[in-house]
Amino acid sequence: MSNHEIDQLIGELTKIPFLNLKNNLCWKDVTTLGVGGPIPVLAEPENDIALVKALKLCRSKKVKVLIVGAGSNIIGSDEPFDGVVIKLCKGDFVKIAHGRKHITAGTGARLRDFVVSSAALGFGGYAPLAAVPATIGGALRMNAGVDGVSIGSYLAELCGFDMNGEPWSSDAKKLTWGYRYSSLPEDIIITAAIFSMPQTDPQEESAKIEEAVRRRREKEPFGRSAGCVFRNASEDTPSGKLIDISGCKGMRCGGISVSDKHANYFLNDGTGTETDFVDLMCSVRRSVFEKNGVYMDPEVCFASHASYEKVRQSPPRFKAAVLKGGTSSEREVSLESGAAVAMALRKAGWIVTELDVKSPEVSPEMREVDLVFPVLHGGFGENGEMQKSLEDAGIKFTGSGSVASAAIMDKVKSKEIMTANGIPTPQSVVLTKENRKLPDSLKLPVILKSPLEGSTFGISIVSSEEEWEKAFEDTLRYGKTVLVESFIEGREVTVGIIDGKALPIIEIRYPGKMYDYDAKYLHEKGETLYLCPPESIDQETQKRAQETALKFYHASGARDILRVDIIIGKSDGVMYVLEGNNIPGFTSSSLVPKAARVAGQSFIQLCAGLAVKTAGRC
Repeated sequence: MSNHEIDQLIGELTKIPFLNLKNNLCWKDVTTLGVGGPIPVLAEPENDIALVKALKLCRSKKVKVLIVGAGSNIIGSDEPFDGVVIKLCKGDFVKIAHGRKHITAGTGARLRDFVVSSAALGFGGYAPLAAVPATIGGALRMNAGVDGVSIGSYLAELCGFDMNGEPWSSDAKKLTWGYRYSSLPEDIIITAAIFSMPQTDPQEESAKIEEAVRRRREKEPFGRSAGCVFRNASEDTPSGKLIDISGCKGMRCGGISVSDKHANYFLNDGTGTETDFVDLMCSVRRSVFEKNGVYMDPEVCFASHASYEKVRQSPPRFKAAVLKGGTSSEREVSLESGAAVAMALRKAGWIVTELDVKSPEVSPEMREVDLVFPVLHGGFGENGEMQKSLEDAGIKFTGSGSVASAAIMDKVKSKEIMTANGIPTPQSVVLTKENRKLPDSLKLPVILKSPLEGSTFGISIVSSEEEWEKAFEDTLRYGKTVLVESFIEGREVTVGIIDGKALPIIEIRYPGKMYDYDAKYLHEKGETLYLCPPESIDQETQKRAQETALKFYHASGARDILRVDIIIGKSDGVMYVLEGNNIPGFTSSSLVPKAARVAGQSFIQLCAGLAVKTAGRC
């Protein structure tokens, strides 16, 4: 706006009762961060009527409006703001009224004031939120939460106006409240909220509030900041950790630096500008993506939409196609695994397409993405056929190549690799429908397996001659050959390997004699325990198991990810490798994600890390 237009607008705004006006302020006077240039017009309405009149006047003159609360997460613009900033900080917007069962709060009220005053009157449940430096409105917009408590927990009703000044209201239950997310429409200004909080003991609640504030002060860095800069992708994938492990602590652009105390805080030394802040956000975001595969979304808000878009496009978002389903006996598990991977990549900021594939053919959708993430258990998805098609098409994909996949999927070929490389494995023989006699070299009990199946399909234990025929026929249902393996009594463990590094081992304790489909998925015989770290295996033995698994990983030519199943012989302590799994499960109960969590890597980090490594592969 020109100076003349600003003067005209101020003149008309002045006529609105209960509307306080300020002009020629700077963003440092309005925000906790304190970057940005002048604010030509700032309006502070005291009630709904003044707000609505101001909104309608601005709309009639096509003047942009920005609503702010405490200014604790606003990044000001270096250029003069081309519009009116409306700050809800006076009158009705900061009032808190307590009834017998409900509390009504203006959304300009400080969250801490609301929590403290409610606790004093016996209303509780929000104690952890007392440490959040925000207004009610700002907290609602992002569903602020601490220690599992979010502001949407006891919310009953909301009311406000759209940007045209028209009334709006909603039952809180009709909105979606997720982790650091609410489905509040972007064009709605929330002016008041009604809460239905449980009754609590005032003294106990006050003590919880004091503890929450104390803990916040301990971890929060000193200095001017806008609070947390980036949203967490999930509760177990905090942006501060990602920034830290990406080596960004202490990084600086002009007068803005990444805090050494909490990496998700950027501090202004007093000379910082909006440009400095945005450039630092872009640099940190690129570093985190390159090292972890996660696109961190801004938690702060920008006065300038162009600045927001610059951050969001640094770097541009990659596209991934997740392959799931297939036609093998593991189809249902694959559908679940694929859906989980797709969700994790979306939370990491990727553009994801999910494809339920029925044949090892490259589809047009696979050619349109930056990489393919196969989560196809068994069959053509794991035996190298799908991988060969992708290789021939020049498409990048996660996991082992076609040659290694074929060898790892085939238990017989895997054993040949183990034998050739001095890796202990149970003695075995391959039989057919025509040649099904158990050789004298193998003594009962034995394990029967289908060489090309996974997820414990077609596996059984034979302890007597009477059991042989039925078990053999059952295994033949899954293929033309049967792998017969000597039974090794001992402790079963599995070792996940990510990018050539062994994860903590998992000890598997199952209720039956073997780790079969029931022990893995159904649990009709009892629950299977997955102990990570193991309870009965010493550190030296764990280390040997990891070394043995890595030896097979390298010998097989595996890439990116592998899970290796091992029996530690009870009588001899030998590490007998049973098999490898080049596309292990990615369900909530799957073992590689469990071990990764113990190693400090969330499911989102696991999936996004594999994807970004693939994207960068030549």
